[in-house]
Amino acid sequence: MSPAALRTLQITVAAAVLAAMGATLLVPMWLSMPRLHDREDSEIAAHDYSANEAAACEPQSRPGPAGDTFAEETPKHVRYSVKTPANYDPVRAHPLIVVYAPNGANRVLSERFVGLTRAATRAGFVIAYADSRPLDLATIDDLSSIPDRIAARWCIDERRIHLTGHSDGGTVAIATAVLQKAAHAPAAIAPSAAGFRKDDLAAYPCPPPVAVMVLHNRDDEHFPEYGREAAQWWATCNGCGSAPEPRADGCLAYPSCKPGGTTLYCESEGGHVTWPDRNAAILEFFHSSRK
Repeated sequence: MSPAALRTLQITVAAAVLAAMGATLLVPMWLSMPRLHDREDSEIAAHDYSANEAAACEPQSRPGPAGDTFAEETPKHVRYSVKTPANYDPVRAHPLIVVYAPNGANRVLSERFVGLTRAATRAGFVIAYADSRPLDLATIDDLSSIPDRIAARWCIDERRIHLTGHSDGGTVAIATAVLQKAAHAPAAIAPSAAGFRKDDLAAYPCPPPVAVMVLHNRDDEHFPEYGREAAQWWATCNGCGSAPEPRADGCLAYPSCKPGGTTLYCESEGGHVTWPDRNAAILEFFHSSRK
């Protein structure tokens, strides 16, 4: 079997296992999550463009509208929504965040779960939320293509594409970076409670350096210790030193990483269905990362 065929088989089997494990996390469980953010956190905000870079897109070249857009192109694609700053400037290149949903959650529930919209749009990001579907190779390919499709309609800085998500969503963020299927590789990912451990990732070659902020909860009963193991794999791939150094916020930062390969491990309180209370740190991490 060729290396490419073997890798395809591995991701198919791994995705099937993860989907089966995630099948217990049905919508009622996500609706009973310990905390959903206030609706105000899902409102779009205006951005101060005064200190931004010069215009990067030709007028009318990116027809994506300002505000809140439901952006399903065809029924075969996973549905997603796109949120821009309220005063979106279609000729300025914006950093992009794509949030992948946990199993059983749609884009609306996922947005309430992570609570990033208002802070992200105020900071000048375009942010998108995708629905959940059971994971298989075709679904991962489709979800991985969302940043490319957004960049074709909205003015996006292709050096500043960032991915995050929780549980299955975190798994998709990692798979997108590892499998390198997207035309525009992410500059940074921040997977939370993802279903990849070190042994799973060891089956794949290292991608080019990518900034990684691994988020995992101390009492995650579904994927115990997976985040710490995944961070170690990313640190090796990103050429970092082996001994992480504690930061004031409780995260561990691996030293001496390759350019573009900043690697952090951030452990928080809570179980599997808790989104970590680190939104400001996630946005700062994304803000500082680019290809």
